[in-house]
Amino acid sequence: MIVVNIDTIPGKKIVEVLGIVKGNTIRARHAGKDILAALKNIVGGEIEEYTKMVAESREQSLDRMVEDARKLGADAVVSVRFMTASMMQGAAELLAYGTAVKLEDSE
Repeated sequence: MIVVNIDTIPGKKIVEVLGIVKGNTIRARHAGKDILAALKNIVGGEIEEYTKMVAESREQSLDRMVEDARKLGADAVVSVRFMTASMMQGAAELLAYGTAVKLEDSE
């Protein structure tokens, strides 16, 4: 599956638009990680626990979006974007979305 954040794929022609596909996850912070983050906030530096959590959320959202596209029989997802939203205090959603398409080689 080709996944890109641009509208076209070099060397390919979009022959059918199958529709919008998406994948999301909602994650809550962990109290223990909040304590470590508060300490890190005092001394400065990257809060690695949150960096890891966001990276895992991004990958899970992408995987779910690709699965949604596969169910439609897509060859690719173009115009991929990410969005975040706060769901409640301490929990956030990460959404990946794009347009599922069928491709053929350009002539």
